[in-house]
Amino acid sequence: MSAIENVSRRGFLTGLVAVGGLVLAARFYPEIAGHERAPGSNQADLAKLHPNVFLGINPDGTVYIVAHRSEMGTTSRTSLPLVVADELDADWKLVKIDQAIGDAKYGSQNTDGSQSIRGFYDVMRVAGATGRLMLIQAAARQWGVDPAECTTEMHVVVHAATNRRLGYGELATAASKLPVPAKEVLKFKPKSEWRYVGKGSPSYDLEALCTGKAVFGMDAQLDGMLYASIEHPPVLGGKVKSVDSQEALKVAGVRQIVPIDPYQPPPAFQPLGGVAVIADNTWAAFQGRKKLKIDWDNGANESYDSEAYKKELQETARKPAKVVRDEGDVDAAFAKGGKIIEADYYVPLLAHASMEPMVALAEFKDGRATLWAPTQNPQAVQDIVSKELGIAKENVICHVTLLGGGFGRKSKPDYVAEAAVLSKKLNKPVKVVWTREDDIKFDYYNAVAAMHLKAAVSDKGIPSAWLQRSVFPPITSIFDVNAVYGDPGHLQQGWTDIPYDLPNLRVENGPAKAHVRIGWLRSVANIYHAFAVQCFTDELAHASGRDPVDYQFGLIGKPRIVDLKNTNYPNYGAPYDLYPIDTARLIRVMQMAADKGGWGKRKLGKRAGLGFAAHRSFLTYVATVVEVEVDDQGEIKIPRVDTVVDAGLVVNPEATRAQFQGAAVFGTSVVKTGEITATKGAIDQSNFQDYPVARMSEAPYQTNVYLVESDAPPAGVGEPGVPPFVAALCNAIFAATGKRIRELPLSKNQLV
Repeated sequence: MSAIENVSRRGFLTGLVAVGGLVLAARFYPEIAGHERAPGSNQADLAKLHPNVFLGINPDGTVYIVAHRSEMGTTSRTSLPLVVADELDADWKLVKIDQAIGDAKYGSQNTDGSQSIRGFYDVMRVAGATGRLMLIQAAARQWGVDPAECTTEMHVVVHAATNRRLGYGELATAASKLPVPAKEVLKFKPKSEWRYVGKGSPSYDLEALCTGKAVFGMDAQLDGMLYASIEHPPVLGGKVKSVDSQEALKVAGVRQIVPIDPYQPPPAFQPLGGVAVIADNTWAAFQGRKKLKIDWDNGANESYDSEAYKKELQETARKPAKVVRDEGDVDAAFAKGGKIIEADYYVPLLAHASMEPMVALAEFKDGRATLWAPTQNPQAVQDIVSKELGIAKENVICHVTLLGGGFGRKSKPDYVAEAAVLSKKLNKPVKVVWTREDDIKFDYYNAVAAMHLKAAVSDKGIPSAWLQRSVFPPITSIFDVNAVYGDPGHLQQGWTDIPYDLPNLRVENGPAKAHVRIGWLRSVANIYHAFAVQCFTDELAHASGRDPVDYQFGLIGKPRIVDLKNTNYPNYGAPYDLYPIDTARLIRVMQMAADKGGWGKRKLGKRAGLGFAAHRSFLTYVATVVEVEVDDQGEIKIPRVDTVVDAGLVVNPEATRAQFQGAAVFGTSVVKTGEITATKGAIDQSNFQDYPVARMSEAPYQTNVYLVESDAPPAGVGEPGVPPFVAALCNAIFAATGKRIRELPLSKNQLV
């Protein structure tokens, strides 16, 4: 097994001084947790008291809590362990976090869909409460008292009647000999006694991040490892016809050229195929790759042109399509005449463009694949690597490093599979490193979408009929080559779950064939669906001379539960009984946002305006007011954003506010510059010069986030902030300029 050690900067410099002279090369080997231990073991597993897979306590008082979800700046690696520590009554200073490998015993590890807290809050409470009860029982036995007479304070069990106290470390061995209590006998701490939940904590990794000790995917290294850079087919489904590698092999440091087989449709998470340049370092691999001469067979998708495809989608959106929700009689209502208002909306393909491009290290040895990767889904890594290598899933060990951003891209582990395939071919550890250009050109893009909305309104602007039709290549196309319609899960996202109380409503979905890999990106279908619905709502309000906020209150109607329980419309995977569509909560965040944002009260300058939008996604209710200023050259500034969030129980408030502040920056990029296009099947964009993200000068100057106190169960916070911000910004631009934004990105629109 390769030796791995953690070298501090001080130790590194000391070593350089000791050897003296000119140092031509030096290697930094960061700690790769778990590599020296048996597969699946971690400090929690090895602890003396180990009542469940998430918790371990040692006789020295150290508490180990397993983080089974991935950390990419959302603090899930902090917030979920905080729940365990709270129920355990543990001293956070004595807690150490163990990052889990991919393993089904932890439940879902797919850190996507804003599900970490929602999906595992109760599980973590049980984990902590179980440990606390066992410690209490151990202390009660030692004292010869009834466990009911004992309680806990921070990291100690207390018998108040005799003023006796025992620390958790002192009790760990005795508690380990007791049977693990059933969930039914556990008693959870009341809210009044919570130490951490609702109060939060800075990121557990903050010091490591600030001092450079944090281990990301690029930091992982093994003795004898090689580096690979892959030239992928420029068009999805393309294959190598011929390759001339003579010049590439002349580059110093290049070892060899290795072909990778093209995927077998559908692509799913398979390697795309192509030609890998294997070298001693990334520089050599990149330079050698530039010297390759490849003749490609681009296949059927070479006919794909994004501008022609856009027109195709828009034409489809104007034609009758598959009905996915139907209430009342829309056709009869439209036939009665009256004022008809129609509008078309369009959002292009979007790339993830996280700061850290794809990278993965793999070692195939003795029939086992061991991997280190910044992945959002180590279990998906196990699945695809086991299939690609033809080995059992239990022989795939995936260690999860920190992620330099993800946004959903890193839940799709094609890049990890590439490293595994190459390691098996070469019988050496291989690190695959993607460039920024690879990241942009070979993404799983958020779907391009065209939407058509139509309403019949009275003289007062009240809709008697509402039709909305959406057309987009579905995510399911990466798993099914014949998929052309949206699946229920993504149609639900801001489309079939529209909360308006309308007498006649029809929701439709048209077919669209995918020509690139489609995947989930932060907020997914909510981005384009909320953009269309909320901007159309604003249009109807202005057309009727009504205030947009008051108008939307009228569309929602009296507080009620939108009853979709007996339909096939999903609810982000949650039961409607526990997470109903409650318009009272939506109304509340709307009222608060209007108040906090000074709606109708603030005096604004010339070519300045406020925009409003409200949206429920990932079980969270969000309303946003955006202030915008547009100068005479059409440049926009966003002086202020006010967002109100009802996400149910919030474990880590400051981290939650940060997510919605980040959503405003992310949404700014979507509106201003987010666009992926293709010519002859190949993606046109390549880097930040042609796929820019918002710079500091473009981001909102001030983003105020207000969290609603709620006793509802926890809901998502990573994704729900983007959809209402996008729509509110576009509505604010209309308020400032009188120019309606129906197509993104904003660079396509003239605001002068």
